[in-house]
Amino acid sequence: MSHPPSMFFDTHCHLDFPQFDARRDAVLESCARAGIGRILIPGVTAKGWARLIQLCRQRGKAVDLKAALGLHPMFMEQHRETDLEQLRQLLEKRTPEVVAVGEIGLDYLLPPASWPEQQQLLRRQLKLAATASLPVVLHVRKAHDQVLKILRELNFTRGGVVHAFSGSEQQALRYRERGFLLGVGGAISWPRATRLRGLMSQLPLEALVLETDAPDMKPSFAEGQWNSPVHLPGIAGCLAELKNVSVEQIAEQTLRNMLSLLYADE
Repeated sequence: MSHPPSMFFDTHCHLDFPQFDARRDAVLESCARAGIGRILIPGVTAKGWARLIQLCRQRGKAVDLKAALGLHPMFMEQHRETDLEQLRQLLEKRTPEVVAVGEIGLDYLLPPASWPEQQQLLRRQLKLAATASLPVVLHVRKAHDQVLKILRELNFTRGGVVHAFSGSEQQALRYRERGFLLGVGGAISWPRATRLRGLMSQLPLEALVLETDAPDMKPSFAEGQWNSPVHLPGIAGCLAELKNVSVEQIAEQTLRNMLSLLYADE
């Protein structure tokens, strides 16, 4: 199947992770050939931000790489108070590579003792994003109602992407009311994911964006040890089957959705 050039946008790929160090150039060349023209790389710890921005600068030719900067809830033990000040400064004088705040959120699969600290960190990063008028990339596990409550309390209206969304239809609608898009990844490729596949078949395409979460969340059709952004067209194919539309329609609309989110102020 042929795809229009540079039409796919992988809205969540950890291309800066060490799993890609030995093969990053080859992966990006393969992405370009597959029509994956854009990749958003979310940051997870402060120590990785400078390298992430540099990666986006160095490799923004065949594939346009953009960065989100954030403090991920699964790395709480690595975060320091000074990280938030560093994030504030980077957002204040941000370069064109930085287009969002993330990956931020709540992970309630972690021990309950960490939840209050996670909530405080999320609130502070949402406030920084609001000040910078940037969308956010949300990581949410077992905590959609709590995240929605915080978004409502802070009146956060800039929107963002709920990465790897697997909540309910009601939660999806509440995120949409706040300007959020819902990330669709390799999880929909697994036949046993009947609830998620049913939900994605029902949600409007205008609410969705594509992602791989590479090197994690390997789809059912992927070979090898790690996931890759090269698999994005395959994920689009799975969504196209669920929604009974063409892959081109999936690519075009999800690209339009993400660009409208990122550049809403322009």
